Amino acid sequence: MRILILGAAAGGGFPQWNCACSTCAAFWRGEAGVTARTQSSIAVTADGEHWAVFNASPDLREQIIANPAMHPRPERGLRDSPIASVILTNGDLDHVAGLLSLREKHPLGLYMTGEIANVLDANPVFSALDPAFVRRERIALDTAFDPVPGVTVRLFAVPGKVPLYMEGETVETQLIGEQTVGAEITAGGKRAMYIPGCAAVPDDLNARINGADLLMFDGTLWTDDEMQRERVGQKTGARMGHMSVSGSGGTMATFAETTIARRVLVHLNNTNPLLLPTSAERAEVGAAGWEVAYDGMEISI
Repeated sequence: MRILILGAAAGGGFPQWNCACSTCAAFWRGEAGVTARTQSSIAVTADGEHWAVFNASPDLREQIIANPAMHPRPERGLRDSPIASVILTNGDLDHVAGLLSLREKHPLGLYMTGEIANVLDANPVFSALDPAFVRRERIALDTAFDPVPGVTVRLFAVPGKVPLYMEGETVETQLIGEQTVGAEITAGGKRAMYIPGCAAVPDDLNARINGADLLMFDGTLWTDDEMQRERVGQKTGARMGHMSVSGSGGTMATFAETTIARRVLVHLNNTNPLLLPTSAERAEVGAAGWEVAYDGMEISI
């Protein structure tokens, strides 16, 4: 299985276009090693010819240009792409807006849960995806499907919330259902877990992850009050439906005793000090066996 990190940042990317928080400011100053990241997406293949994209970032066109594996091949026709399918893990803007970049009548399978499909169906802008070419598939939880040759996927529920643009007066941040899912990806006897958004890890989810060859997990915020301390927002990570990486109930502590061959943090918010290569936080996650994803990172298992 070959996995390409198309975009490693959370919504808004890094740096965020209008942000001068300490991490974004480091980028604007041109500090050595501080590199930009586009919004959250990965691509997976077993044969190197057919790729499944997980989450269609608003930056998808830029991501395709930046990664030769995603380029069309003229010898295969005037309209061509190795992208054969798209799988959605929730209805957030940073995961669905890029679908509109795939509207030029290219055959695709679009896989998602019924709840995520309802989000798309309710917005007429997504009718730009011609149903004669883009086949929408509603996938039940824990049901195996093959989005590209040699790759099998199962979607499973993880605690989360509805997209921001669907929030009402009362917001449940740890809904368990079809609104927020993770993906178990298997190929060639290897098993990868992709969970870019997660509000908590109950015991059954930890047990599911145990033994994985690769875990790509929600690394949005280092601390729950990070945005408040950076004075760029009032919401906590928990309010946004994300765990913190650090702390007694954070990602590192939660998976400390879980058997995982390789651990990678994805979906990093622009305020996260893990984006700074010389930060103490980066050293801490490295010592705990975690890697920090970057655009163009390639993983083979």
